[in-house]
Amino acid sequence: MFESCRNAPEFLPQQRRFVVLACVVAGLGLTACSSNLIYKPEVVQGNFVSREQVQALRAGMPRQAVRDVLGTPLVTSLFHADRWDYAFTIRRQGSEPQQRRFSVFFKGDGLDRIEGDPLPTEAEFAAKLDNRRPPTKLPELKATEADLAKFPAKPASAAGAAQSAAPAGPVSYPPLENAAR
Repeated sequence: MFESCRNAPEFLPQQRRFVVLACVVAGLGLTACSSNLIYKPEVVQGNFVSREQVQALRAGMPRQAVRDVLGTPLVTSLFHADRWDYAFTIRRQGSEPQQRRFSVFFKGDGLDRIEGDPLPTEAEFAAKLDNRRPPTKLPELKATEADLAKFPAKPASAAGAAQSAAPAGPVSYPPLENAAR
């Protein structure tokens, strides 16, 4: 029983080595999880309203015509029945979040006025969404005469023999439907 106590000082350094090694392995494993390459899904909320859509609006347009042009409003209030609000936000990984607000006001059933943030055209909006790297220079696909001279020419007799050896298709085809009908 006392002999195991005598071996205790020899055992402790081995145990400490194991604990230190386990901590180092755990620390390295956790640092691998802390990279900035976490996928963040694209979040799109609301209706995108373009400058072209706003230019299609005319004073006095009925509510249904405005809804046909702009889509269903994001916010309609019982307390403000003469106002429709269109809000749009988009958050994408690798690009700045975009947020736009646009309001349509009615008098009775006709469009009275519009207010809101400056709106981009559809082309400008699509260009802002494209966050890919700029295209690299593509190689030229034309071969010069010097490039073509590097390759051996095909013999003309082999090309003619290949065309004559091709089997000719049938000249007459059977009817697709029964003639008895």
